[in-house]
Amino acid sequence: MNKICIVTGGSSGIGLAIVKSFIHNGYTVYNLDIQPSTFGHFIECDMSKVEQVQQAIIGVANQEKQVDVLISNAGIHRSANIENTSEELLDEVFAINVKGAYAATKAIIPLMKKQGMGSIIYIASDQAIIGKSNSFAYNLSKHALASMAKTTALDYASFNIRANAICPGTIETPLYHTAIDKYCANSGANKTDIHAEEAALQPLNRLGQPEEVAEYALFLASDKATFITGSLQVIDGGYTTG
Repeated sequence: MNKICIVTGGSSGIGLAIVKSFIHNGYTVYNLDIQPSTFGHFIECDMSKVEQVQQAIIGVANQEKQVDVLISNAGIHRSANIENTSEELLDEVFAINVKGAYAATKAIIPLMKKQGMGSIIYIASDQAIIGKSNSFAYNLSKHALASMAKTTALDYASFNIRANAICPGTIETPLYHTAIDKYCANSGANKTDIHAEEAALQPLNRLGQPEEVAEYALFLASDKATFITGSLQVIDGGYTTG
């Protein structure tokens, strides 16, 4: 039987790499995003709207009758310390990063309970483990995803539903380049120099690639990882070891 995977935020970056990897490995993949994509079955969905997310997930569940994997990847980043984090900015980050994951998980759990199995994977961040400056709301949201993985794993282990969080470090995605471009525009720094400095911060002396995170997700979703649940899986080139 063909396996079914739902990915949120699968139109670019890590999400797109995950969609491509799962398709390549025989999955039927549904991509929930506001940005259109030609990869997988695209469903336009604003992840900040709980009802939209739930309707999209339930629609796939009703059509396919089984969903093996949910990958909650959709997220945004905003740079600010707590003083510069307005209530509106906090709400914006949490609406997508946390409420979107909440909505998708809550919608898929009944089907996974009924089918007696499932794998839920949250794409968190190394910031679910460590703190980084000028990243108050984002850091807070990624800690929330780590908590979601742990509590969901405990609450639904008896139904053979596994929940884990992948915690990528600095990965070279469009989101990464947007952040670097914005920093350089504001500071006057040279992008090539900043890019090299970011790579040098990693013990492996390079940035991670989206495809590497996708392969990690593929493993966690597979039958090779059936004894792994409630875990935070770090893929950061050794950055958090210090």
